[in-house]
Amino acid sequence: MGTTRSEENYLKAIYRLSKSTDKKILPNSIAEIVNVNPASVVDMIKKLVKKELIFYSRSEGAILTINGKEIAVRIVRSHRLWEVFLVENLGFSWGEIHDIAEQLEHVKHPDLVDKLESFLDFPSFDPHGDPIP
Repeated sequence: MGTTRSEENYLKAIYRLSKSTDKKILPNSIAEIVNVNPASVVDMIKKLVKKELIFYSRSEGAILTINGKEIAVRIVRSHRLWEVFLVENLGFSWGEIHDIAEQLEHVKHPDLVDKLESFLDFPSFDPHGDPIP
């Protein structure tokens, strides 16, 4: 079962929220990060629940399943490694790297990110100082 770019962005948003707050993760919070209206989030939540990538209830909010968390961590790792590569090897500025990394993080070749990490000599942090999982 593959995931779409949009689904990956939602999983990444839920992961980010789960790391930054101990409050339950509700559609409005996800909507702010993904930059969509809350009604769209409710539709995506249903899809992610059906794919068993999140658990959701009104009382608990959104919680990543093991598979959902694996996908989210993979996307975050890819994003941060691409940011390192873009700054250190291609000379992009900090202001440019986020949007480019947003596109590159979704490339799904099985060895690409591992080879990128090796090429970069296994960095621990991205250019913003965020840890690379």
